[in-house]
Amino acid sequence: MTVQDWFEKRKQAQIQRRQLEGRVELDMDPDLWTKCVHCDAQLLKEDLVKNDMVCPVCDYHFRINARTRIKQLFDENSFEELFTEIKPDDPLEFTDTESYKDRLAKAQNKTGLNDAVVTGIASIKGNKVAAAVMDFDFMGGSMGSVVGEKVTRIIEKAIELRLPVLAITSSGGARMQESALSLMQMAKTSCAVSRLDDEKLLYINLLTEPTFGGVTASFGMLGDIIVAEQGARIGFAGRRVIEQTIRQKLPSDFQTAEYLLKYGQVDIVSSRKELRNTLANILEMHKVVQ
Repeated sequence: MTVQDWFEKRKQAQIQRRQLEGRVELDMDPDLWTKCVHCDAQLLKEDLVKNDMVCPVCDYHFRINARTRIKQLFDENSFEELFTEIKPDDPLEFTDTESYKDRLAKAQNKTGLNDAVVTGIASIKGNKVAAAVMDFDFMGGSMGSVVGEKVTRIIEKAIELRLPVLAITSSGGARMQESALSLMQMAKTSCAVSRLDDEKLLYINLLTEPTFGGVTASFGMLGDIIVAEQGARIGFAGRRVIEQTIRQKLPSDFQTAEYLLKYGQVDIVSSRKELRNTLANILEMHKVVQ
């Protein structure tokens, strides 16, 4: 991009923002409008949904839930959900400011999910794939026993059906309310990925905003091909913890998808609008290799 192109793009963004702000003045109904958390532009919710939850002014990718992700990525009505019978329990009878059972009930009511991952068989432009889709809205996408079990089972199902696997991550890490039982899922899911590798089946990671902690340290970064959504933050420990540990200020783009691509931690960074095509192309190339 030339300097002239950069100025032109900035000019168009400013014009678009002024137009949006003019529309806001006509109708300030909060049910119709929302503010971009990145550029503060006032956006019509309907337009934002039509744009795949991407800000039309600054291109910021809003966080989306598992059901929305499934609708955007997979062929219409192709997603066959599996392992819905697996539900979380409270073996430690854990309580902090409130009981774990109450937290689970609130998360289930909020999301309509049993736990923080949805698994099933689907297709992307006709390419069949076994998929695990995480949902950050369910207790921060934390990985407990159910997440580990469902991810392991969908990998085992892929081995049985000879299918590639797509793991879409969005997580803050391990679920502290399950203590060591949660940490065990890191080894469990990693072993499942190893079995998939032994079977010479393709494993794709799609890292979305945010992917941290035990998920990053296990099945989230073991893919044959690692794709990251534009702008997603990816890491193990959080930025503040690292800065306090090393006593240095980190770069502004540290832990972003683009930063990780620069240093070889991911293979592809894709905008949300191109993700479906990107994944379909990867799956098509894999079929040729087979």
